[in-house]
Amino acid sequence: MTDRLPDEYFDDVYADSSDPWGMAERWYERRKYSITMAMLPQQRYRHAFEPGCSIGMLTERLVERCDRVTSYDVAQAALDITRGRLGDRDGLELVRSSLDAAWPGGDVDLVVISEVAYYLSEAALRRVLDRECPRLAVGTTLLAAHWRHPVADYPLTGDRANAVIGETAGLTPVAHYLDDDVVIDVFRFGPSESVAVDTGVPGAVARG
Repeated sequence: MTDRLPDEYFDDVYADSSDPWGMAERWYERRKYSITMAMLPQQRYRHAFEPGCSIGMLTERLVERCDRVTSYDVAQAALDITRGRLGDRDGLELVRSSLDAAWPGGDVDLVVISEVAYYLSEAALRRVLDRECPRLAVGTTLLAAHWRHPVADYPLTGDRANAVIGETAGLTPVAHYLDDDVVIDVFRFGPSESVAVDTGVPGAVARG
C-alpha cells in the first residue's frame, strides 16, 4: 500500500465535478460543519491550519473565527474554487500541499483535520502526527472529523483515522461527537480544562 492516495486521484475527482462530494448543497454537510464549529472550545483563534480544504465550505466558517487561516489542498482545482468563492480574504492563505507535508509553524493554535486523514495509510498518518504535533504550542486545539461509512478507495476508515490521531502523545481529549455518519473529536495539546472553567463561569469546578 502506498503512503496516501495520489494527487492524480483528486485531480480526476475535480475534473468530473466542481463539487464532487456535494459540500455546497447537502444538509448533511452544512449540519456537520455547524457541529464542527460548535465543538471548538475557544471563541476565537489566532491561526488555523486546515489541511485539505476542498472547495472551502469549512474554510469560510474558519475565517469568521480566526485571525488567519492556512488551508492546504493537493488539487489546484479545489484551491481555485475556494479562492473564487471566498475572494482575497484578509488572513487567508491557500497552498497546494498535503497533510503529510510540513505544517505551518509559529502561531498556529488550531489544527482542523476534516475528511482528510483517511487518505493516508495508518503508518503514514502516524509518522506525520509524530513529526508535526510536537511542534504545536501547548494549548493548541486539534479537531478531527471523518465520515464513518466505508469507502473502498481509502486506506483508513474514519473511525480508525480518529483513533490514530487520538493515540498521539501529548493530546488530551476535550470533546467527542458520534453518530452513524460522522465522528468528531477535539483534543488539546497539553493539559486541558472545560470551557466553563477556562472562561470563568461561576460554579465550574476544575479537574482534580
